[in-house]
Amino acid sequence: MSEKVKVVIIGSGPAGLTAAIYTARADLNPIVIEGEPSSTTDQPGGQLMLTSDIENYPGFVDGIMGPELMSNFRSQAQRFGAKFDTTKASRVDFSEQPFRVWTNNQTGDDPAYIADSVIISTGARSLLLNIDRETELIGHGLSTCATCDGFFFRDQDIAVVGGGDSALEEAGFLTKFAKSVTVIHRRNELRASKIMQDRAFANPKLSFIWDSTVTELHGEKSLEGVTVTNRVTGDNTELPVTGLFVAIGHSPNTDLFKGQIDMDEVGYIITNSGTTTNVPGVFACGDVQDHIYRQAITAAGSGCMAAIDVEKWLKQSES
Repeated sequence: MSEKVKVVIIGSGPAGLTAAIYTARADLNPIVIEGEPSSTTDQPGGQLMLTSDIENYPGFVDGIMGPELMSNFRSQAQRFGAKFDTTKASRVDFSEQPFRVWTNNQTGDDPAYIADSVIISTGARSLLLNIDRETELIGHGLSTCATCDGFFFRDQDIAVVGGGDSALEEAGFLTKFAKSVTVIHRRNELRASKIMQDRAFANPKLSFIWDSTVTELHGEKSLEGVTVTNRVTGDNTELPVTGLFVAIGHSPNTDLFKGQIDMDEVGYIITNSGTTTNVPGVFACGDVQDHIYRQAITAAGSGCMAAIDVEKWLKQSES
């Protein structure tokens, strides 16, 4: 039998859990479909569950571990009455109100939830290299966020994989801390804009390895080096770096919503006037609609916005 609720929140990273805190405090009794622990893209807590030290989240002078921060978020939401469904949303129907949401652990054809409103906060995932030991070394020398982790690599030799604007922006940022930064690109020319290329080539701390990919990661408990393979000659080179930043793009977790809601050409949900989507009563927050900032603090801020937008929309709908 379907459960009738005022708010369903799909996703439980910083955006979703902040939305849960605010909607719970507003007595909206949210249900959070938080994902499954075994999932790589829909795990409870989002990408911060794979992050070790977080030193740039306000309020934690000595830093905090990613899983601990997300646990605190979740406990705070529970304290105010948010309920959690530790499963994945498998299907949604936004064609009419109230909205219907199915999960992958339910039996029968009826939706698990019939909701007056929905907040989408399923986030985005960093594209990785799909080589051995990536999962083990994330947070231990391997990173997808220079802004988050660059500080930890002061006076070290590190590398960045990628050739677009984001890769060069991250590489330039990392030169503030690192002894040297090597950009590894699979082609013989960069995809980045000319102004970004000019800045990169003029930076004395930056060097480039062309026509190459990273094919192996070395190190037991932390990264100690990588194998770089030339795509033209097939030659392998060992690069003794203690940090590797993968900057080859992100993919929003929006497959579930295709055909239900407006997205851009990459798949990010389009929002206007805060967190509102083209479907009245459906809101989106965090990295699922933000391809620019992608920080825990900005995701949390947009989760707050979504909760306030939902509360106002529900009041207007009732009047």
